[in-house]
Amino acid sequence: MLRIIAFDRLANVRDLGGLRGAEGRRVRAGLLYRSDTLSKLHGADEQDRARFAKLDLRTVIDLRHPFEIDEAGRVPGVEQLAYHNLSIEHRPYDQAVEGADVPSERFFADKYAETVRDGRAEIRMVLEIVAAADSAPLAFHCRSGKDRTGIIAALLLDLLGVSEDDIVADYALTQLARPRFIEVWRSRNPGLEPPLHSHLWRAPAPAMRLFLAELARDYGSVAGYVASTGADASALTAALRARYLED
Repeated sequence: MLRIIAFDRLANVRDLGGLRGAEGRRVRAGLLYRSDTLSKLHGADEQDRARFAKLDLRTVIDLRHPFEIDEAGRVPGVEQLAYHNLSIEHRPYDQAVEGADVPSERFFADKYAETVRDGRAEIRMVLEIVAAADSAPLAFHCRSGKDRTGIIAALLLDLLGVSEDDIVADYALTQLARPRFIEVWRSRNPGLEPPLHSHLWRAPAPAMRLFLAELARDYGSVAGYVASTGADASALTAALRARYLED
């Protein structure tokens, strides 16, 4: 199935449906979406509005910091949605300037490990909202739909029984959006060149693989990490699989 959903205003939207999960059962299509910030849809043309309406969302989980929301706004039509702002990242960092001398896989794996350590309470809430009986169709997003969104997608897909190879491949699909992000940057910074040497807009597959390996080292498994948040990992896994895996 075509998992990437094309928008004019959004660069990194995809349906997690179609991936093969536990017992060979696929993730249901049309229920669980990851995205870059949905606030970009303010002022969108009729085609983008129609594409967004077709998702028929009930719930949006906004993983951004409150200051990002103050700057860019929330999803259009937020009044008609179950909207949750859960900032899983407690310490913002600038990928354009930080860690230039560190390989991308090490840089991102360390930042993701910090996020899951600091953001346990918010991550537990995100997972429980996704697992709730009446939450789908649901979208979760951060700014570019890469890092915070990538962490949540990885945790959810693992609990759904999706293979590590497929989790890593889903994360790396954000690389396809990199030219769009660069184009937008250039349009907002005329006469300047973007910092292409930096980690900005990169989603290297080895970064997610290293993050997952070290999560397993530190917590035994993704389920072990989820248990460390105070959640009932077994009940949460069962609920997610009942909601999101095909029969």
